[in-house]
Order: sequence, then structure tokens, then C-alpha cells
Amino acid sequence: MAEDPICDMELKTVGLEAISRTNVPSHIMLKSSASAVNSPISSILDEGKSCEVPQHAVTIQYRLYKRRFSGLLGLFILGLAAGMPWSWFGPISNNVAADFDITLDQVNWLGNIISCLYLVVSLLLPTFCSRYGIRRCSEIGAAALLISAWVRYAGTASHLSSGSSYAFLLLGQTFTAIAQPIFQIVGPKYSEKWFDLDGRTTATMILSVATPIGGAVGQLISPLVGTSRQSILILAIITTAVTPALFLISSEPPSPPTYAGSKKSRSLPSLVQAILGRDCPKDAFMSKRERLDFVILILLFGVLVAATDAITLLSAQYMQPYGYSDDVSGLMGATLLLSGITAAAIAAPLLDRVATKSLGMVVKILVPIVVTTWFSMIWAVRPHNTAALFVIMAIIGIASVTMLPIALELGCELTRNADASTAILWFSGNLFGVIFILGEGALRAGPDAHPPYHMHNALIMQGCILLIIGFSAFFLQGKQGRRELDEQKINEQKTTGMLEDTIP
Repeated sequence: MAEDPICDMELKTVGLEAISRTNVPSHIMLKSSASAVNSPISSILDEGKSCEVPQHAVTIQYRLYKRRFSGLLGLFILGLAAGMPWSWFGPISNNVAADFDITLDQVNWLGNIISCLYLVVSLLLPTFCSRYGIRRCSEIGAAALLISAWVRYAGTASHLSSGSSYAFLLLGQTFTAIAQPIFQIVGPKYSEKWFDLDGRTTATMILSVATPIGGAVGQLISPLVGTSRQSILILAIITTAVTPALFLISSEPPSPPTYAGSKKSRSLPSLVQAILGRDCPKDAFMSKRERLDFVILILLFGVLVAATDAITLLSAQYMQPYGYSDDVSGLMGATLLLSGITAAAIAAPLLDRVATKSLGMVVKILVPIVVTTWFSMIWAVRPHNTAALFVIMAIIGIASVTMLPIALELGCELTRNADASTAILWFSGNLFGVIFILGEGALRAGPDAHPPYHMHNALIMQGCILLIIGFSAFFLQGKQGRRELDEQKINEQKTTGMLEDTIP
């Protein structure tokens, strides 16, 4: 790979010479043939005149730009900030209920409102992103984060009534519900637009774990910074400090890194039509095997994300009836997320370079491990079992979070539609998340139970659902159609010295 110090880019092309004397875009090149050299188009270019290049005569020149890393950093930082409010109230739920004179169910809705509104935003985002680009979506997300931070803090004013304070808290979480799906859903699309086959999964991993990292940081910080009102101020300060990361993000490079990166995003309705087997654009078509695999993936992704959401938001409610403090409950949730993030950081480069065509097999291996471990929580949550619970959380984190970028990438592979497939997967995760959290809240024991308010029945419900749906992983094939097409185009480039492709 050659370095171009002037353009600050890595150039991936063979036997092509950039045409710099015309207004033809840098990634559109003339065919390298004798007929092309002696053609009227060639003479026009020699004279430095503008022209319309015939569709049959153009090719794509694949390039990687170093500034892809700055955009990756910007999206990661904003994704981290978007994840913190979602889990912030979990470890301090009992304190928040006491300080604001609200119920535990009302505290749970500070997380549920994000998941509910996420369902709406996630379905609108692919169309908006396709029309206006990643940068404009990020601007809206950063603005929503900033507004949410200070609306929440406004609710901590001591002169407000309980109802008024709760309304401000809920409104602040509503703005977070606009920001969080933006920074989760655009991740795989950014990876596709800016990274090649050797870095795409790693980039997706980095962006997909940003929100879980934010959740882990939120769980660690919220019980340690004073009262619940003071912790909300700390959250506002952190959010304000990171919003300038927006200026690191660009929508797309001048030239694409791969064939998939050169294609315009298709709409969410076209993907839905393809999944249902109805008439759809030719490049959106999915085989029966791909449709079945994607449905399996939707179910697996949904329940595993939901279980992680539940432990994040309800950690104190799971553990406190058995004598565990807020700090220990928060550390258990953080252990799940941080162990998983570490494992994902190690696994993603290996998946990019070693197990590049085995994403489906990796899912078949990890799913049985994680659902069995979740099922064991039914017996593990009991008094004086701290060490075992931390081990279980670590195992769940390692398997679950590692699968997060794998599932998102596999969705892109099956559908060849990065933003729409990601939106559907996250829609599933948040839909199941709402179901899990509301269902588990309803299964909380009463004050006369032993111990009072325990969540044992909720853990039984969660473990059984995960075990049943987890069994479907054995039927997953996971053909990576997008990668196969990208590799085919790269092989053509290596063979002919160029990659022929029509630019619409």
C-alpha cells in the first residue's frame, strides 16, 4: 500500500494513474485500453475540457483515508456520552426514588422511555441518514445530548414538586432517546463507507461498544459522586465536555474503500420487502436462506440486548433484596460490560484477519455459552454469593458483547444494507428490552415476600426466554454475501489493474 503524502491517504489501486487535469472525480477513472486512449474522450481530457464520461467507460478507484480514524474517534466519544444516561439511574434507583419521592417503577421508566422512543427513531433514521448523511445525523444527535443533559439538571431544583421534577427528568431522557439510536445505528454504515475488508469489523466493534462503555461508566460513576441530584449535575458536565467531538466526523470519503462502500444506501422499506419475499430492487433481493438467517439474527440480537439492558437498569433491584449494596450492584453491571468490551477488542481484529468468513460459526459457539450462563442466574442471585456473581457477569459480558459487532456485521452481510439492517436489529433489541423490563418489574415480589421485593420470578422468565430463543442459533448459516462481492471486485482489480463498475 502506497502513501500519498499530499492527499494524506493510503492508495489501494493497481496500474491506474489519476487523471488530475479534468473535473472528473478522483474515484472515477477511464478504462485502461488502447481504444480508450485513442478515443474522443481521451482527446478531450488531453485538452483539459470537461465532458460526460459514458457509463460503460468508468471504474472505481478504491482508497483509504487516514482521517477515517478521527471520525471513528468522534463517533465513539459521542456514543459513549449517549450511553451514560440510559444506565445512570440503575445503581441509584432506590436513592432516586427516595430523593424525588417517586416509585421504583417510575425510576425504571427513565430507562424505558429511551427504549420506547428508540423504536420510532430507529425506523426513521435510515431514510434520514441516506438523504442527509452521517455528519448531519451526528449534529442532531449531539444537539439532543446537550439539551437532554441540562433539562435533566433543571429537574433537580429543590423548589419543584415531585411531579415537576420527574417531568423534567423524563423529558431529558426523551432527548437522549433521539441521540442514542443515531450513534448506534450509523456505526456499521460509517465502517462500510470509510474502512476496507481488513478493518471493517474492528471499526464496527469500536462504535458498537461505545454505548455499552457509556453504560458501564454511568454505572460506575453515578453511585460515587454524592447524592442523586449531584450525580445528575456531573452527568450534564460530562455530556457538555464531549459534544465538540462532533467536529471530527465527516459523512463519507471522496473515494470509497470497497465496492460496498461505493453504493448508495437503500431504503428500509426495500429491505422489509426483501425479508418478506416480495418484489424489490434487484440489488436488494435476499434468498430464502438469507431471509431465515436474518430473522434468526433479529431474535437472537433482540433477547441478548434486552437481557443486558435489564441487568443494567435493574441491577440494584436484582441484588439489594439479598443484601448487596448499590456500589456492588453497579460494579457487577460494569463487570459485565467492561469484560465484554475487552474481549470484543481482542476478538474483532482476529475476525477481520483470521476468521473472516466464519461469523456464523462464531455465533453458534457463543450463543449457547451466554444463554446457559444467563439461565444460571436463577440460582446464583442469593446472599453471600458475590464471587460467583462477578464470575457469571464476566462470562456473560465476554460472550454477549463480543457477539454485538459480529451480529451487526452479519446483518450487513446478509442484507447488503448496512443502515437499514442495523436499524432493524437495534429496534428488536429495544423492543425486547421494554418487554423484559416491564415484565420483570411486574414480577417483582411484594413486601411480604422472603426477602421483600425480590426478583427471582423475573430471573426465571428471563432465563427461559433466552434458552428457548438461543436454541435457534444452531439453525444459522450466516453466508457473508457482501464480503464475497467485495472480494470478487478486489480480485478483478488485481487481475486487470482496475475495477470496472458503472457509476449511476
